[in-house]
Amino acid sequence: MPNGASHKQPLRILFVQTQAEMAGAQEISRLLGQELSSPSNDGTPALEIHHLFLYRKTAGCDHFPNVHFVARERPSGLLGAARFVGRLFAVMRELRPDVVLPFQHYGNIVAAPVARLMGVPRIIANHVSAPATISRPVRLIDRVLGLSGFYDVITVNSHATWRDYQSYPARYTRRIVHVPHGFAQRISTLDKSASRARFGLPLDAAIIGTVARLHPLKRIDLAIATLPLLPQVHLAIAGQGPDEERLRACALEYGVRERVHFVGEMDGSGVADFLVGLDQFVFPSAAETFGLAAVEAAQAGLPVVAHDLPVLREVLDVDGKPCAHFVDAADTGAFAAAIQQNFDNPAQAAAMGALGRRLAERYSLSAMVDAYRDLILSKSLPATSSDELHRPHLASSGP
Repeated sequence: MPNGASHKQPLRILFVQTQAEMAGAQEISRLLGQELSSPSNDGTPALEIHHLFLYRKTAGCDHFPNVHFVARERPSGLLGAARFVGRLFAVMRELRPDVVLPFQHYGNIVAAPVARLMGVPRIIANHVSAPATISRPVRLIDRVLGLSGFYDVITVNSHATWRDYQSYPARYTRRIVHVPHGFAQRISTLDKSASRARFGLPLDAAIIGTVARLHPLKRIDLAIATLPLLPQVHLAIAGQGPDEERLRACALEYGVRERVHFVGEMDGSGVADFLVGLDQFVFPSAAETFGLAAVEAAQAGLPVVAHDLPVLREVLDVDGKPCAHFVDAADTGAFAAAIQQNFDNPAQAAAMGALGRRLAERYSLSAMVDAYRDLILSKSLPATSSDELHRPHLASSGP
């Protein structure tokens, strides 16, 4: 058995993320870890799950079971980088994982080489970072690692992401498997008034909201820019990140500071409670590989107004019908008009919300977990043929 595991010992699985904070990729690995640590319905034994973060950004992941941190802060300078790499080797040597699943671009290019050098027999890389967030040098390193066999499997979460890699050589693309994100259906016990009271939001106002890491690519400033055109509307923002100071300055510049509410980072149950208090969900992000926050909001029954990205049109679709209103979010007038339209036409908004609730059928948590369990337990590359190299590999069904 790999790494000295006996038949009585569960496989030890190590999820590796770049930074510890509550965001989409971290939530996916949390859900996977939670589900894989229990036996499957067909009797497959539970796996021993550990989570490793390259550095701790917030306390948002401190509650994960078997959680480890390479560093408390992002390393800087040559000496800091050297100490960081040494510590990463030490942690992996102590954990002795049988399978490593790195997430995000830095997780892939940092953890996969270390794991391979230490003899980890199976490495499943996960492309959950939008290409716009990945620098050219990092993409080059990732390409070299994939071509050199440092990754046994590479998962992507959407057809759009799969297409981003189809110019790569077949030696890389044959390792790619499409595993759509799944999510847990969270049911809040709060009503709208209780939700708003919990997060300090006005009880009687019209409220649009978003959930995102506060990063410039999420373009939450474009949502703030709609407020002068929507004088009765408030915006609630859930999340944390480096763009918060600029966003607060934007609210001040537009004269809407009193109508913009920063409610901070929250876990999954907090997000469920937060969504209950909203009238609409807005998602002006410039780059996504899936858009989990928008999918969860739509599934919660909220009308969604999203930036017109191909990947969002792909994932926010039920039987060929969009369950979101797509606009060019950079066109402030069009963005505001789409929001106002949902307020003016509640029947249309309700129909959109009802359609969105059906996304739970499309993005099953159990299907995602089963797909990853199969990849973890497999001893070989995903089965491929020459014709399949030109289309996504669906983990649970045909394209």
